[in-house]
Amino acid sequence: MKPVQFLSNSPQIDNIVKGFTLTKSLFVSSLLVGEEYTGKKSLVQTIFPNSIYIDAQNREELLSALESQDEIIIYNFEKILDLESLNFENKRIIAIANHIENTAKIEKKFAFIYQMPTLEEREDKELIINYFQSEIQKELMIENEITLDFPKLDLSQNIRSLKASIYKQLMNRTLNSEEIESILFEYLFENIEGNNAYREHLYLYEKPLIEAGLQKYKSQLKLSNILGLNRNTLRKKIQEHGLD
Repeated sequence: MKPVQFLSNSPQIDNIVKGFTLTKSLFVSSLLVGEEYTGKKSLVQTIFPNSIYIDAQNREELLSALESQDEIIIYNFEKILDLESLNFENKRIIAIANHIENTAKIEKKFAFIYQMPTLEEREDKELIINYFQSEIQKELMIENEITLDFPKLDLSQNIRSLKASIYKQLMNRTLNSEEIESILFEYLFENIEGNNAYREHLYLYEKPLIEAGLQKYKSQLKLSNILGLNRNTLRKKIQEHGLD
């Protein structure tokens, strides 16, 4: 199996690692539960790199492995509907699940149950963000030092949404005027139509211009001078775009 790196400086994660490490020589079953894209499988792969990994949805492969193997990693474990029929005795089973139901049945099967924290809950978010930013900048061949706007990063879907929002911020920070024009051209080419298209699409330029100016200068008076607009005109446009 390809080596996997799991990045962490979190006491929560350390406790999970210690628990799994202590049971590496025991025939007991352990369960790791947590939201999608929190790195559960990657974490297990760093501790059990040479184990057999079975998708719980592959019923035949799972039953065959339970008959022939002493140590099995089962992911998508929540997909198993007949848990009682599976024999985990005298085996080292590591199960990975996005969620669990029927806690009583689960507790009968597993000696240890670990809860994987969400990315929002982890104390080492900055370490993870910096790592992915570095990797994505290499991929995009961005050499300039760029400071991300951390509060605007999306952690709602853990690593998946984090990486997507890092891509967006880096792209937004590095686009030049020609590239922005090209993006607008492609969008307008697909969407421009009707009898009032100029006014209907003016917001694409006007709204971000005014919104950025308000955030940067914190003053409508100053912004009206910079934009060369009458204060009343600027105030009206602020209201039209819902920026007040």
